Amino acid sequence: MMTLAQVLLFLRAAAIVAVSPGANNLLAFANGSRLGLIPAVVALSGRCMAFVIAVVIVGLGALLEASEPAFQFLKWAGVLYLAYLGVKMMIGRDCHEDGVSGLVRPVDAYSLARREFVTAVTNPKAILLFTAFVPQFIVSDAGASFAAQFVVHSAIYVAVEFVAAMSWAFAGSIIRSLHPSERKLSILNRVTGGMMLGAAVVLATARRA
Repeated sequence: MMTLAQVLLFLRAAAIVAVSPGANNLLAFANGSRLGLIPAVVALSGRCMAFVIAVVIVGLGALLEASEPAFQFLKWAGVLYLAYLGVKMMIGRDCHEDGVSGLVRPVDAYSLARREFVTAVTNPKAILLFTAFVPQFIVSDAGASFAAQFVVHSAIYVAVEFVAAMSWAFAGSIIRSLHPSERKLSILNRVTGGMMLGAAVVLATARRA
């Protein structure tokens, strides 16, 4: 069994990784700023599902570590999707205006969850997380099997990831609560879309090492 010190160490490291700015967190922020906290949090189910699949099919992570073609395929799929989302945010094609407030609303919750899912599952770093980051905190003499410890650590990380994503969504919802003008909201969408394009560039330079 893990000691309290080991749990706290893993929680601190997981929090740093989970809260860092990245494609999914930018997406959560954008959803919160456009839709409010609750829809943005509901959309996070897509990201959590992607991480659960990565844990269950952990062999995919092993494949990415061992296969350069597989890694490159998934990486560039992620790059293209991030660029696609970034451009849509900048031109406002993925939403429509609320005639009363000038705020923008999503097409539907399913589409938001799907975007979170695709953004997470096409990011090699998100998948390699469970084959490179999590195993570092598994103790060989802890009295539990590797598989049992891996599942526990992974579950803890997914929970931490969800809380961190909620903080990004909450930050976005604060901006929405200020009732920004249509012009200011448009600027925010362009900035967020530009940051998403930046995330695509960063992902394009990623290597398996």
